[in-house]
This record gives sequence, C-alpha cells and structure tokens, in this order.
Amino acid sequence: MADKLKVTLVKSTIGAIPKQVKTVEALGLRKLNKTVELPDNDAVRGMIFKVRHLVKVEEI
Repeated sequence: MADKLKVTLVKSTIGAIPKQVKTVEALGLRKLNKTVELPDNDAVRGMIFKVRHLVKVEEI
C-alpha cells in the first residue's frame, strides 16, 4: 500500500444519496475539483469505495 492517497472530487454530490454526501464531506471534500491528501488505511479505503463514482484516487 502507498503511504498517502490523493483524493479529488470530480462529480457533484447533487442528487446523491445523503449518506454518500456525508461520506464525501467526511473525507474533507467540500467543492468540486478540490483535492485532499489522506492516510492510506482501511477506514479511508472503505469510505472511498462507497463514493468511488464521485472521486478520483491517486497513490502518492
């Protein structure tokens, strides 16, 4: 596994299930095309898996 993950919000959360909107916000993504660096662990991977259709992920 990589040390960190770079996660970018590439699709709007408008129309998404409320649980998915909260997951995106919990990842630290507030606006479209914004990027955050997160630790690569099972909890973060699980959150990303739930909203994989809204985000782009790169390993650092």
